[in-house]
Amino acid sequence: MSTVPHPAVIPLAEPAPHVRADARRAHDGERLATRLRHQVGQAIADFGMIEDGDKVMVCLSGGKDSYTMLDILLQLQKKAPVKFELVAVNLDQKQPDFPEHVLPAYLDSLGVAYTILEQDTYSVVTRVVPEGKTLCSLCSRLRRGALYSHAAAHGFTKIALGHHRDDLVATFFLNLFFHAKLSGMPPKLLSDDGRHVVIRPLAYVREDDIAQYAALKQFPIIPCNLCGSQENLQRKQVQRMMDAWERETPGRLEIISRALGDIRPSQLSDPKLFDFLGLAAHAEPPVD
Repeated sequence: MSTVPHPAVIPLAEPAPHVRADARRAHDGERLATRLRHQVGQAIADFGMIEDGDKVMVCLSGGKDSYTMLDILLQLQKKAPVKFELVAVNLDQKQPDFPEHVLPAYLDSLGVAYTILEQDTYSVVTRVVPEGKTLCSLCSRLRRGALYSHAAAHGFTKIALGHHRDDLVATFFLNLFFHAKLSGMPPKLLSDDGRHVVIRPLAYVREDDIAQYAALKQFPIIPCNLCGSQENLQRKQVQRMMDAWERETPGRLEIISRALGDIRPSQLSDPKLFDFLGLAAHAEPPVD
């Protein structure tokens, strides 16, 4: 009786280290993208940020936050149960050495509709604000005015800004420490004149996650050389405090962020929000 020899078993070659590393990065990147899509989608649902038929002006500065916001919104747009339009808008403030070709080239590569506005707010701010003083306040007002005017002229129903969870927490502490009031940066806001609805789709997203995502996607970041170079800003002082907290007690900022959505007026001291004058003990316990 003849026997048939078994074929030799050839062991599979192990993937090269760089191949394994690339696969791991791709896997981690997809997990991060999934988390960001979930957080942005949850914020949109919780606050009714985007509705059917909306025309959304996505304010794109060239920083990691606004790039991430646009990228995630484009992903959600493909699967959203409602139809909405996205248009990227950048305000070229004529800062020296601003690389004006970067954003158009990037947006053209995506096939995204966009508009580049040009307004020399840089000269106004540097001329009006005394040397050594904070530039952010005036710069922000001028930028907001230009964007609001453009939104009104072109029928945008929502204005999307790239502020994230850490920005919301920092603004709360800025108002607490420097302006003696409990207020912050809401995920959805009606402008003072009642004409514009501002939304912040990244309201639930950590800045560290945004930085990691921007690095993975290799967004062409454009640094701000106007206010970003000022080291004594109140916001930077608060940011250093928050960074120290997060190092010492990881997760503290997430707890504070959740607290901003769980306000108890009766446990504070504002008689305009709670009727302390009418507060009295019940003669009988209330019926449950």
